Amino acid sequence: MRISTSEYLSMNVQNMDNQQSQLAQFYAEISSGQAITTPADNPLGAAQAVQLSMQGATLSQYASNQSAALTSLGSEDTTLTSVTTALQSVKTQLLSAGDATLNDTNRSAIAATLQNLSNTLMTLANTQSPSGGYLFGGFQSASQPFTQNSAGTVVYNGDNGISSQQISDTTSVNTGDSGAAVFMSVSPETASPVAYAASSNAGTGIIGAVSTTNTLASASGDTYGISFSVGGTPPATTYTVTDTNSAGVTTTSAAQPYTAGSAITLGSSGQSVTMTGTPSSGDSFTVQPATQVPASQGGTNIFATIQNMITALQTPADSSTAAAALTNTLNVGLTQVENTLSNVTTVQATVGGREQQVQAMQTVSQSLSLQNTNSLADLTQIDLPSTISKYTQTQDSLQASQEAFVQVAQMSLFQYLNQ
Repeated sequence: MRISTSEYLSMNVQNMDNQQSQLAQFYAEISSGQAITTPADNPLGAAQAVQLSMQGATLSQYASNQSAALTSLGSEDTTLTSVTTALQSVKTQLLSAGDATLNDTNRSAIAATLQNLSNTLMTLANTQSPSGGYLFGGFQSASQPFTQNSAGTVVYNGDNGISSQQISDTTSVNTGDSGAAVFMSVSPETASPVAYAASSNAGTGIIGAVSTTNTLASASGDTYGISFSVGGTPPATTYTVTDTNSAGVTTTSAAQPYTAGSAITLGSSGQSVTMTGTPSSGDSFTVQPATQVPASQGGTNIFATIQNMITALQTPADSSTAAAALTNTLNVGLTQVENTLSNVTTVQATVGGREQQVQAMQTVSQSLSLQNTNSLADLTQIDLPSTISKYTQTQDSLQASQEAFVQVAQMSLFQYLNQ
């Protein structure tokens, strides 16, 4: 097949145009460092790049959420450590207040110290997170969760909401705990039953801490009432135990002789208490699961508990009956403070667990993000040495084609005829 001179020249021009375009493409890639500058360069690769970019943005958001969650949890963890320290100081003060050699002035000084510790706890309960919200306000994190009303009672203004952060496609983590759960609750599984005396008691009976061989039964068990009676000649003190179960069914034991220092068995739950002193006829005592203690005895509110202790210590213990009432109140306070300490420890343990969960997810996210970045780079970024080599080869080829074209274009039959 014959190729005319014009066709030959046209083919060479087209070839040089292609080389020039390829050279321009290589130059653009070298300048930008990108293998794909428009979807037309590589439609399939461009689609994959878009998907990888979206995945990278999602991973970046999760990384931001993880950092925010870890910051919030770290702040709560630190605050709960301070709360534990303050509660341990309260416990120490209550133990000191039980010293029988103290006078009313000494006890008033301890009451002042307890007031300071209560103020410290309230400050900690109103701790703000690094982002500015209140740690223990629940969903009401913009408002101070704990305040004092006109009567001096600490009131919780937050709710039971728990904020959370999405830290992966399938995982969210709680980033806080409500103030009610920390300062106004106890853990049923670990809280000891509370034994307290009736405010109308006239004797010197003192009820000790509850001993139990069945923690589960103690947590969700029955309420026991111990009532004393004095009668006969010579007068003898007896007691009965009333057992009220969760269904409201009440049974009362037969009267038993009272001996100071001996254990009193409470039903069949494995619980018992030891009584000392001399109860008067009509005196009564109650043993209840910690979650059922009435507000008059502090309930599960640590601020109310401390306030009860302050009031008791500020009341003169000028008689044996008043001294017994003070001891009973201090015993109640010790049990409730220990229950709150146990609850705070439990909450802090869950916070630590959540911190570990976020840290583990950070490691996973960082690995995924690195893989995603490498995949996107492999798809969109050039191999610079290779591209420069191709650019140089194409440039040399174009230059050779141009020189050859000039030589061929100058060829003419007349040049040979003139020689």
